[in-house]
Order: sequence, then C-alpha cells, then structure tokens
Amino acid sequence: MLKFLILRRRGIIRIFMLFLLLSPGILLAQSKTITGKVTSNEGETMPGVSILIKGTSTGTATDIDGNYSIQASEGSTLVFSFIGMVTKEITVNSSSVYNVTLETDISQLDEVLVVGYGTTKKSDLTGSVSSVKSEELTAFPVANATQALQGRAAGVNVQSNNGDPGGALKVRIRGGNSINASSDPLYVVDGFVGGALPPAEDIQSIEVLKDASATAIYGSRGANGVIMVTTKKGTAGKAKVDFNTSYSSQNEINRLDLLNADEFLAYTREVIPNYVDNGADTDWQDQIYRTGGIQNHQLSVSGGSDRVNYYVSGSFFDQKGIIVGSDFKRYSVTSNLNFDVNDKISVGLNLLARRTGRNGVVTQEGSGGAGGAGVVGSSLRFMPDLPLRNEDGSFTLASIGDPIDNPYAVATEREEETIADLLQGNFFLNYDITEDLTFKTTLGVNTNNFRTGIFVPTTLYAGRNVNGDATINSGKNTNIINENYLTYNWKINENNTLTALAGYSVQKSTNNGWSAGSQSFITNSVSFWNLGGGAVPKIPSSGFSETQIASVFGRLNYSYNSKYLLTFNARYDGSSNFSKNNKWAFFPSGAFAWNMKDEGFMEDVNLISDFKWRVSYGLTGNQAISPYQTLARFSNSYTIIDGAPVNAVRPTTVANDDLTWETTRQFDLGADIALFENRLNLTVDYYRSVTSDLLFSVPLPSYSGYSSQLQNLGKVENKGLEFSLNSFNTTGEFKWNTGFNISFNRNKVLELPDGNDILYGSGPGHLIGLGQTQILRVGEPVGSFYGWIYDGVYQEGDDFIPGGGFEQVAGGEKFRDIDGTKDANGQLTGEPDGRLTSDDRTIIGNGQAKFIWGLNNDFSYKGFDLNIFFQGSQGNKILSYTLLEIETLSGSNNSTKKALDRWTPTNTDTDVPKRTLSRSQRVSSRWVYDGSYARLKNISLGYTFPKSISESISVSRIKLYVSAQNILTFTKYEGIDPEVNYNSSGSTNSNRNLGLDYASYPNAKSYTVGLNISF
Repeated sequence: MLKFLILRRRGIIRIFMLFLLLSPGILLAQSKTITGKVTSNEGETMPGVSILIKGTSTGTATDIDGNYSIQASEGSTLVFSFIGMVTKEITVNSSSVYNVTLETDISQLDEVLVVGYGTTKKSDLTGSVSSVKSEELTAFPVANATQALQGRAAGVNVQSNNGDPGGALKVRIRGGNSINASSDPLYVVDGFVGGALPPAEDIQSIEVLKDASATAIYGSRGANGVIMVTTKKGTAGKAKVDFNTSYSSQNEINRLDLLNADEFLAYTREVIPNYVDNGADTDWQDQIYRTGGIQNHQLSVSGGSDRVNYYVSGSFFDQKGIIVGSDFKRYSVTSNLNFDVNDKISVGLNLLARRTGRNGVVTQEGSGGAGGAGVVGSSLRFMPDLPLRNEDGSFTLASIGDPIDNPYAVATEREEETIADLLQGNFFLNYDITEDLTFKTTLGVNTNNFRTGIFVPTTLYAGRNVNGDATINSGKNTNIINENYLTYNWKINENNTLTALAGYSVQKSTNNGWSAGSQSFITNSVSFWNLGGGAVPKIPSSGFSETQIASVFGRLNYSYNSKYLLTFNARYDGSSNFSKNNKWAFFPSGAFAWNMKDEGFMEDVNLISDFKWRVSYGLTGNQAISPYQTLARFSNSYTIIDGAPVNAVRPTTVANDDLTWETTRQFDLGADIALFENRLNLTVDYYRSVTSDLLFSVPLPSYSGYSSQLQNLGKVENKGLEFSLNSFNTTGEFKWNTGFNISFNRNKVLELPDGNDILYGSGPGHLIGLGQTQILRVGEPVGSFYGWIYDGVYQEGDDFIPGGGFEQVAGGEKFRDIDGTKDANGQLTGEPDGRLTSDDRTIIGNGQAKFIWGLNNDFSYKGFDLNIFFQGSQGNKILSYTLLEIETLSGSNNSTKKALDRWTPTNTDTDVPKRTLSRSQRVSSRWVYDGSYARLKNISLGYTFPKSISESISVSRIKLYVSAQNILTFTKYEGIDPEVNYNSSGSTNSNRNLGLDYASYPNAKSYTVGLNISF
C-alpha cells in the first residue's frame, strides 16, 4: 500500500516551496534553515510529505528524493504527515538536520480506492468495495490476473483450472444473477470499460465493486459486479528498473486409483469369459501426465520528471502443461505515459500489446476426442492390459466396446493450436477548467485477432474414417469507446462538501469470423495448413455482428463533516441489442453512510477506533443477449432439385419487439468497524438481490411455424452475508498481519414461466441415455441436480420394485420409490405407488456453496517474510459424470478400485452393485458427492538482502523467495479435484451447470523459486 501511495503522489508532485506566512511573533524570533530527508520504515524515500510548523500555516513538502528545507526557530514543532503513514512531530533544538522515518499507519480508512469514474478514500465510501493489492496479485505465477483474486475478496468466487495452460476461469460476485445469460462481471481497466487485463505484475490494485451503489454507474452492465483494474504508473525521479523472474515445477494434484491389468481381467471375465489378455499392464494416467512447469519473467522501467512520468514493462509467461501436448505462452508489453502539458491540462496513454499461443488437448468432449471422453476421460476408462502401440507401431484401439483411441494417441497426435494477438490503447485528456471543475475525455480502442487450427490425423480413429480432418477458425473483435465527463468539487463551507459528476459514453463493438475445413488428405504432414489438399471440402462459414451502446451517467456525493455521506448514481443506457420498444433503460441507485464514531456519544468508547454504517439500494442491468436476438431471423436451407444442389433461406425465429434487459434490484446493509486503535478492522455486509425479466426461450404452438421465442420471464434471488477481517497482530521489528474473509450466499428461483419446472440435460453427449439431469424449480437453487435416490443394492429375498428398465435381481441397483398420489400443489399425500418411473426422480443436490472463504497470514522479521494462504469452499455438491461412467460397472471400460468391492454372492455386505453389461447409466444420489474443500493455496518464504549487500553491487533491492501452491487439499470428494467447472465456463448456460465434473483438466500443485531485483 505504501508504494502505491508514493507512486500516486510522485507522478503529480512538482518541486515547490509554500510561501512562508510568518506571524509577527515568529518574525521576531530567530529562525534558521532546517534540512533533512524523509524515508519510510521500508527504506523508501518519500516525496510529497507535508511538513508544517505546528500552529501556523507555514510549511513545505519533500522533493522527489525525499529531501526538504524549511525556516524554523528553536522550540518550534515540525509536523510530518503523509497519507497512509503515522503523523510524526519533531521539536527543533540546536540541530539543523533532522532525518525522519515515517511508520506505516495500520489504519485502512485513508486508503484510496478506485471506483467508477473516480477515486475515494475508504472512510468516505458509501458502497461495498473490496480491494486487492499488487503484492497479493503476484504472490504466485498466474496466466490471468483474475485467478489471483481467488480467496482474496469477500463475495468473489473464482473457479479455475489452473493446471490447464491458458484455461478458462469462472468468476461470480455475490452469486449468479441469471439463468440462461452470463453472470460474468464487467472489467474496467484504467477506465476502459470491457478492457483486457494486463499481466498481474503490471497491476497496482484491483477493486471489486459489489453493491448497486458502486455498480449502478455502469448501468446495464453492472448487475454481475464490476472489477476495476488500475495498472502501475511511473513516478517522478530517476529511472527505476525492476526485474522479476520465477520458475515453477508442476504436477497433477491427484489421480484416481484404477484397476490394474490383473484386476481388470478378473473384473471383465466376470461378464465376458472369453476376453483375451493383451499382455500389458499400462497405467494410462502415467502415459498422459508429465512434470509441467511455468517460467515467468518481467522487466519494467519507470521514472519521470515533474511534468512527465512513464512506465514500460515487458513480460513473458510460458507454461508447459501437466498433460502431454498442452502448453501456453504469453508475450506482452504494457506502457503507461502521463504528461502535464501545463498547470491545467494533462494527457496520458495506456497501451497493452499481447500475443498468446495455446496448444490444447481434448480434455472433455470434442472432435477426435477418444470417443467423446477426451484425454483425461479415456485415461480412466481405457483397458490397462493394452500396450501403448501394436507390434506394427500403430497406436492401440479399445479391444472391446467402442473402437476408441488410447489416451496417449489423442494427446500427442491430435493438433489444436490457437494464436491470438491483442492491441489495446486508451488515451485520456484531463482539463482543470477551474480549481473545482475538471473535464476528462477518453478514447479507447481494443482489437483482438485470433486463429484456431485443428487437425485430426489418420493415426486417430476419428481421422482414419475420413482420411484426415482439418479446420481453421479465425476471427476479429474490435471495441471502441469514447467517454466524456465533468467532475465538480464544491466545498460549500467548513462542514459541507458536494461532488457532482456528469458524463456521456458511446461504445461500439464489431465481431467477425470465418471457418473453413477439408477432409481426405494424402498425408498427415501438412496439418491444417493445406486445406486445398483435402479431397472433400467442408461447407465454409462466416459471420458478422455489431453492437452499439450509448449512455448518459451521473453521480452526486454529499458529505456533512465527513460524518454523514450521501451518494446518488444514475445511468441511462441505450443498446442496439434490444427491440425498438425497449432500447433505453434507466438504472439509479442511492446510498447513505454514517460515521457513527464521530458522534459525541462515542468519544469515550476507546475500544472502537472507527465505526461506519452503510446502506444502499439500486437497479443494475445485464445485457444478456447477443445481437439481433429481438429480430425475425432466417437460416440457410439446402436441398437437391433435379440432381443439382439448391440453397435457400427459411424463417426460423419470430421477432419480439418488447424484449428488454434483465434487471437486478439490490439492497445492501454494511458496517466498517475498527477496534483497538485500528489494530483490528472488520467489514460486514448483508445483501439481497432479485433479478427479474429473465430471458427464456419459450416454446410456441406448432401451428405458428416456429419452435420458440425469446421472452422476459422469471425471477432469481441471491442473498447473503460477507465478513472481512484484517488484523495487525504485532508491529515493530516482527510483524504479523492476518486477513480473513468468508461469504455466505443463498440462490433461489422465485418465478418461472407459468410456474412450471424446467428440466434439461448437461451430461457428456457420448453418455447416451442420461436425458434430463438437472431442474429449474421455484424455491430451489438454479441448476439443482435431478435424479433418483440410490438405496444400495438388492439382496437375495428382497422385494423388487417393478419398473421398466430397472434392475430386479440380487446385486442390482436399488432406487427409492417416492412417487404417489399428489394434491393440487404437487405434494405427496398418499403412499408411494409401488413402481419406479421417471416421476420418482427428485432434487438430489446442487453445486451452490454454502460459503466460501480465504485466510491469509503475513509474517516478517528483519529481511525475512513468510506468507501462508488458505482458500476453501463448503457445502457445495458435485455431480460426477466421471465416476458415473467408470463406476456404473457396465460396459467395457476400466473402473476405480471400488469395483473390487462389487456385489457377488460371496460379498453381499456392500452398496456397490454387481458387474453387468446390461445396466443403464442413470443420474442418482450415488453420483452426488460433498464438494467441500480447504486448500493451502500458497506458502512462500522470502529473504530481502541487506542494503549493504545490494548496494555493493549497484542494486537497490534483491529478494529471493521459494513458494509452493496447492500442495495440501483437504476434501471428502472422491474424484480427482473438487475445484471443477465442467460445461460452465464461457457457456450461455454456465449458471445452470454449476458443480459438474467430467474428465476435467486437474489443478496442479507447484513448487516455485523466484528472484526480484530493483536497480
């Protein structure tokens, strides 16, 4: 925090001396020149420190090197003050030189936070905002800075596949507010709405705006929260060079305990007596996993003068995946330039250039993906008695059942390469029209070009059938935004201040893409780079879309003596995505804060250092549809007439002139409390949000000629509690700080079209017959699991419950009969009907966590520092399609060692059914597990060398550290990893598919060594 404050001040400080306003009494006294240097307790020189002669207005400030000079007489008291530091007083005696060290103020109330279109002190904040600083973001190497938020901020749930190089993340702030639409937050990078994130090393801080008071300024895009990203800036003074480098060794976090070859043979011959041993004993998990690694390097140069400051950074991130054939590289340059044209005008330019390259493997369903299972799934189901290759050198195929490829072949032979180039620039001009009135204009451009090539060769089953299959997909996204706003700061009198902001914004986004492919190649050697060499071309495709949004927005902040604080936000958005009747919508919010500690009745309550109440209410929106969804649309149609292909178009979607935004109404009540002279800081929030006008695809009567129409129907509620606790346990030479946050959220469907249940499926496509696996029901969480209740296995002599397709033999699966006579409300009023049918399904769990939490401890002593960070989730359930597939004990695939406890006539005391080839795969409570976990996310030990050593080699700072990530996980989950997000990242149905697991790329445990050097 200290470095952040110095950086903020240095860039705007000009070397100056205040006019000496000496009183007659002082003029009569004999004065002398007092000089010295001000440094922090961390050894940093401090520019911009205010130095006043106590009781007068005479003062000065330190220059860019921390030096000062002031005229003062003996007996005078010099007061040294700086935001974020403890104010210090020095009495002048006979000496003329006073070097001063300022200690960090453990109070967080003067911390400056970034909010929409401005900044504010934490003590003046009326909304719910969490802040994560640079040192937390860079605690360990991450490909995406958002990943570093996991466990750091209350109310923010981040699920990542950090073992998957460049893999997708899922971020939820205070739960999922939608059903069909995305609940991803809005990212604002240095004021660029929807901007791309730079590497974590280039970020100064991240603020998470959570309640409507904080997010309504972003109107139709604020319903899911806003993540404000502030990048590093240069500081006045000589050039500073920072070099950060680290290397991590990675391995998979866990494996499943599978049957070996001998166990598999006995297991298989139980139902296939003539199965022939293939003579090998292959651990297919050994074949696909490897030791991965991350190398991360960053070099930055920053500095400036009294008018210009700059920051330039280059970074290289290279991750070798823990699965063979997967890797990710990122090259980026971040550049920030700020220039004071004169005393009134300043301009700046923020640039980000980035190239990423990703080689992926099919970890789940996909083309050429081992029968749909992908690399991980096939490594669990493939026969262990098969070798890697046949005698002729070809890769082995499954010896029974479907002829799928072995997992190593899929990992090494199938190619999938994605290259993406991004260029982002954001220019701003700030004009101080008067001392109180400021105008700011910004122009931002973001363009992203990408290309994905996929090739399935003839060495794989999917490619062998078509003599090779190649596809190239390319696209370009461009985002342009211009914002203009005025800020007026009016100090009405000593106790009353008013800040008003008013602005206009216009943003345009264009997306275009195209795809082409071929099949039937002479050779595999050209991969996807010779589509013309394929004898069978695929039908090409291309597309274009454009969206525009125009907005006017405003905010009023009123403060009475910093005791009573009022905030009003409003935004009026118009979007081309919506119908002619609903292109515009209004999103207001209001908030009130009361610094209760400033009241007279709290003066003698020494235990409490600060106590502030906050309350807010407002509306925010969710642009939940793609372009043109409100319009009548046509689709291509092809046929053959007289032996010749003919193309045409046909209407497929009916227009809806009344379609509009999803709207979230949110109430927040919070308190910020500091105790024991700010040694203990607590933030508590209660919130309730209701999202209405949910977008549903509603079936239409068949006579209309259309299957469905997108309409606004339904409501979803999220409500919960958040607690953040920060304590300064010890100060002085040995420091120990603790940060803890815990968040409780309850999600519930309030309304659905006509109040009816909505059933849908989410299982992997190759698991035929699963059908409807989840349900939307009023009064239940979104995406609840729906299936039968598993009651173990039948024993000899049991009464079998009849039902078509259900086992009625000893050792067969036993399900509970729950369906019977129901009243008008659907409640069971009589005994079960004695038969098993689809009506005996019920809700068997959901993926919503009861609470998530993070615990961080920082220790430092002399040059040593130690960080221990835990993160976890509690109460969420996981529906494991992985275990369903391999532990149903049907078919021909391998299984976990749970199969060794299967029912047999001599092993009846078990709930594992017998081996069979006729059992159907069904979603039941058998496959729903407790997904709670606690994980040691990071432990790091560092040592900063003494200045005497670093300066002897012309280096200002050297730090060496070692760390480990994800090395301990405490969980009851029986799958590979409880942190899963199958079928829920980047999908329009992502909120409906929480808590699903199927053959996911596992997280990695890492061991890291790193070095930080400053010149």
